[in-house]
Amino acid sequence: MILAISLKDDLHALAVQNEARRRGYRDFRIVACDQLSGRHSLSWHAHGEFPTTLRTSDGTDVTLDDTSVIWWRRVRAAQQAAEHRSNESERNLINNDCRGALAGVLSAAFHGRWISHPDATDRAADKLYQLAVAQQAGFRVPRTLVTQSRDEVAAFLQRVGRIIVKPVVGATGPLMFTQRIDDPYAIPEESFAACPAIYQEYIEGTDHIRLNCFGDRMYAARLTTSALDWRADLTIPISPWNVPDDTAHLVTEVQRRLGLRMGAIDLKLTPSGEPVWLEVNPQGQFLFLEPLLGIPLAAHFLDFLISSAHSATSARQLSRDRAGPQMSG
Repeated sequence: MILAISLKDDLHALAVQNEARRRGYRDFRIVACDQLSGRHSLSWHAHGEFPTTLRTSDGTDVTLDDTSVIWWRRVRAAQQAAEHRSNESERNLINNDCRGALAGVLSAAFHGRWISHPDATDRAADKLYQLAVAQQAGFRVPRTLVTQSRDEVAAFLQRVGRIIVKPVVGATGPLMFTQRIDDPYAIPEESFAACPAIYQEYIEGTDHIRLNCFGDRMYAARLTTSALDWRADLTIPISPWNVPDDTAHLVTEVQRRLGLRMGAIDLKLTPSGEPVWLEVNPQGQFLFLEPLLGIPLAAHFLDFLISSAHSATSARQLSRDRAGPQMSG
């Protein structure tokens, strides 16, 4: 069985589930992590007297013993049933304990394959860490400064030429688009001091690459625009991009070092065609490219999940065979 841990009505999880149902594949289930509160959603016994169970979004109880793959899709969300509570302490308790119980139960009782492991997902989401890993693996990365000092930003601008700024982590709500900084001294010093930000050299070129990595399969798009951030306008020219072998090798190496089995990777091509690493989202969006490219990405992703489930089941059976029959005392 494949379990997707996500939010209620998450488009990606639902699209993959719909593809599974279209094929007659019934072993794909969704656990809505923002709907644990208000119903009996999970059960775990430390000594294994009873199987560990989770309740799926359609109300079905499933056991982790029958689960080969967990797609760790979207997991940080408040409980919908707690939103009406006026007491902040109650809301915090419900949200924290639901989130902690789900993560703890899965860590303790799930022995299959993660897409991707929570520890790797959290670590890889760190933009500074992934940048260092990409550079160590052989990618060119933009010269980067993280600071709260306007003077340091001004000095950085003098050293590298044109620079951009983007958040270190960001926040929920409207998208925060990458911006150019031409004159740091035209911005109040308090704006820089409020919190650290990422300042990077501007990479010349108009070809942006969104590369979706599903295991060892890669599906990439070239987005052509002179804008800093292509996300603001998807009416720009978008076409499939054949990933060169050397770039595919570097991507595979970065993913391996990060411990990721999937990822949505952003690159930018210089005018000479050199790929420059920008960042990876361990659980990034990919469905928006399906109609634009004419590539069935939901189907390809389901193929990846099913293949991972078969591999996990085979590995588990091999481990049991090696262990041999259990002797009772």
